[in-house]
Amino acid sequence: MFRFLLNKLVMIVPTFIGVTIAAFSFIRLLPGDPILLLAGERGVTPERRVELERLMGFDRPLWEQYFSFLGDLMHGDLGVSIVTKTPVLEEFLARFPATIELSFIAIIFAIALGLPAGIIAAVRRGSVFDHTVMGVSLTGYSMPIFWWGLLLIILFSGTLGWTPVSGRISFMFFFEPVTGFMLIDSWLSDQAGAFKSAVMHLILPSIVLGTIPLAVIARQTRSSMLEVLSEDYVRTARAKGLPPWRVVGIHALRNALITVITVIGLQVGVLLGGAILTETIFAWPGIGKWMIDSIFRRDYPSVQGGLLLIASIVMIVNLLVDLTYGLVNPSIRHER
Repeated sequence: MFRFLLNKLVMIVPTFIGVTIAAFSFIRLLPGDPILLLAGERGVTPERRVELERLMGFDRPLWEQYFSFLGDLMHGDLGVSIVTKTPVLEEFLARFPATIELSFIAIIFAIALGLPAGIIAAVRRGSVFDHTVMGVSLTGYSMPIFWWGLLLIILFSGTLGWTPVSGRISFMFFFEPVTGFMLIDSWLSDQAGAFKSAVMHLILPSIVLGTIPLAVIARQTRSSMLEVLSEDYVRTARAKGLPPWRVVGIHALRNALITVITVIGLQVGVLLGGAILTETIFAWPGIGKWMIDSIFRRDYPSVQGGLLLIASIVMIVNLLVDLTYGLVNPSIRHER
């Protein structure tokens, strides 16, 4: 297990370097000048432009700017936002709890519905329920996030008036953040109706963000369960007269979960990527909306720092998923 962990850590190094190159290059490939965007309608004189380029380091060759960025990164410095003059890491951490809260509720929603749906569809293979689950899963996977989000807003917020349109909580409530997680902070505030408002604001964004992971988890669970249910040890367990719930829930599901956990780990990247569109649609003040705003403003340090932090989170989660295999199925630890 230690050798496996060491190999994974070694593989992270070149991946991390590749991410730094992609993060540094991405924003610079987009058309637009951050100095002109920052100046706005006032414009900037040629002399002032030269001075700003020197202050921001844009007058140096790109390779020199990259190695300077890499050197600062090795010291834990992600740079300072061109627009807000605030350290990138500080801005990221201020918005990260909102994205974590949304992503966590979305993945819980996806697992809570997708896992049992996939198990039942596999056990009742060929039934109406099986075909319905697969059809709905394919529809959910194919549905564009922006269209699905707008459709839910029109239906539940506009027509029915059941849920708010945007934001994390009603403007009627105000309290100092303690954890950054609105559900927890609203609960601690003891303001009547604050927690309910936070929950209602979270419903639509979490459904929109969790729809694709839900479809993927349901389909993968069904596929894995069908493969495991045909194994000899499952047939032996049935022949011994074990209860169906024990055969399916313990003997089959335990081995089928290996691939399902992999899929759930991969959905972290999907959630963070989907959060960009979801947070923009629902005006959710997380890192997704922050990244979109930074790209429009050509805020080089914020974009490259944000991309790097998001990629690092995905790599860490995938590493933890690989380590989880040994907990789900102890025999894998001996194989590795």
